[in-house]
Amino acid sequence: MPGEPSGTPLLEDTMLVTRHFPLPDVGEGLTEAEILAWRVGPGDPVGVNDIIAEIETAKAVVELPSPYAGTVTEILCAAGEAVAVGTPIISFEVEDDSAPQAGPERDATDLVDPPAQDGAPSEQPSAPAREPVLVGYGPAHARTARRPRKRKPEPPALTPSARKALAAPPVRKLARDLGVDLSLVSATGPSGRITREDVHRLAERRATTPNAPGPARDDVVRTPIRGVRKHTAQAMVESAFTAPHVTEWVTVDVTRSLGLLERARADKAFGDVRLTPLCLVIKAVLTAIARHPGINAKWDAAAGEIVQYSDVNLGIAAATPRGLIVPNIAAAQRLSLREIALALTDLVEQARAGKTPPERMRNGTFTITNIGVFGIDGGTPILNPGEAAILCFGQVRRMPWEHEGRIRLRDITTLTMSFDHRLVDGELGSLVLRDIARFLERPDLMVLHR
Repeated sequence: MPGEPSGTPLLEDTMLVTRHFPLPDVGEGLTEAEILAWRVGPGDPVGVNDIIAEIETAKAVVELPSPYAGTVTEILCAAGEAVAVGTPIISFEVEDDSAPQAGPERDATDLVDPPAQDGAPSEQPSAPAREPVLVGYGPAHARTARRPRKRKPEPPALTPSARKALAAPPVRKLARDLGVDLSLVSATGPSGRITREDVHRLAERRATTPNAPGPARDDVVRTPIRGVRKHTAQAMVESAFTAPHVTEWVTVDVTRSLGLLERARADKAFGDVRLTPLCLVIKAVLTAIARHPGINAKWDAAAGEIVQYSDVNLGIAAATPRGLIVPNIAAAQRLSLREIALALTDLVEQARAGKTPPERMRNGTFTITNIGVFGIDGGTPILNPGEAAILCFGQVRRMPWEHEGRIRLRDITTLTMSFDHRLVDGELGSLVLRDIARFLERPDLMVLHR
């Protein structure tokens, strides 16, 4: 019409597009993670770096930040589900400032510029579109080549492993409750989606067919082996069948150590810290390692070397609802008794809350496991992989004991130490355990051997 400007009309509103966010590798070659909990749901607004979920990797629980600012449109993976890296887990509706016109739905990896309309001049490409990056982890690749836009909207043929992604979270939960493997379900829903009826149909068929796949009984509890528990199991098997273990133990009168703790608790310098017998055990271990540094080492078979460390990154085995983890106190030999108590409290609180950062799980050099808190006298601990020794601290009990030529009730505990016999011979292992016991029996000696 006369007076109407030629060319492409300007859009008054910013275009909204859907972005899918795939599970990133949050460190150290992660291949999968379990979605522990979602912090957001469909319809919730989110900003860049807002925490959207908690995931559990092989070593720790990690909070996952959002790479987008927009609105959550769909949760693609249910809480409790193990997901492979690269699998879309959530979708967002976001503003598409880079596109001047409507176009097909694009995901987080689709960086293709929209084609120019007929009759409209082609714009020269400006700076490349910014790839969404998970803050703190960096991009997963450095590829800059663009892939061509898919012209056909038809979904690709689904394999049994990919079909799992085409089931809504409530359907996945139903399948877990019924013990149904979604990869075995024939989908009848729109676009190949699995429906509740599909799940019920397979569950009923399995119940009437004795040899059907899946659990045949409902009076057992089946827990998937994954996350921290899976990593711990693999590490313990590797350690037990790689390092030749030698275990020694000694029974110790720790009455004087407990008396020292009572006097320290009454001191103002320790008024704001929690002093426990484990704090003195840690101090005794660090003092013994300072006298015998050869035990603060690892056997490097690949390099054909024994690697001895100057810092003692002291691991403390911690039982959590998700399994056993061993966070460590870095350079613990530099800490005073008060600083050890503070570091230990912080370590335990993080572990119980499932908030232990991944960096605190790496590079340990010596481990202490405290089984006395469970009322156990002793055990034969398995080495943490890559370490030369582990000390097991049993419960402290009041027992009849010879003291100064008379039988008296004393506070007694058992210390057990396992060590890698490839680099720690019987003499070195015995000397270290002897000194730990001696320092706990006579804590005043630790001052003389600092």
